[in-house]
Amino acid sequence: MSAVIYHNPACGTSRNVLEILRTTGHDPEVIDYLDTGWTRPQLLGLFAAAGLSPRDALRTSKSPAEELGLLDPSVSDEALLDAMLVHPVLVNRPIVCTPKGVKLCRPSEAVLDLLDRLPEGPLVKEDGTVILDEKGQRVD
Repeated sequence: MSAVIYHNPACGTSRNVLEILRTTGHDPEVIDYLDTGWTRPQLLGLFAAAGLSPRDALRTSKSPAEELGLLDPSVSDEALLDAMLVHPVLVNRPIVCTPKGVKLCRPSEAVLDLLDRLPEGPLVKEDGTVILDEKGQRVD
């Protein structure tokens, strides 16, 4: 099964998701969107596939969203998209695409819904939080 991850290597959640993908035997295509940027059709396609609006996908912390006035609910989706094209960091991450769908994988264990099989347990995030126990069962 192929997978694509829109990844920010400086983000712990993104690193956790990438590790989960690799643990399950995937060799995902890794797109560092901060380097490559976005196109409007790409964002519209990803958001539609994931069931997200631009506002749903807006990264509000550790981004220039507040300084740019984007947190005001009256800001249109078109204005948010325009800002995301100029400032790629405004798109929350990681976004993962597999044959099972497209999803914004926050928290990192959300990626498990996109996999055809779970990794063997235990599975632990960088911060020590257990995702799967020794038997491979989800810990919620």
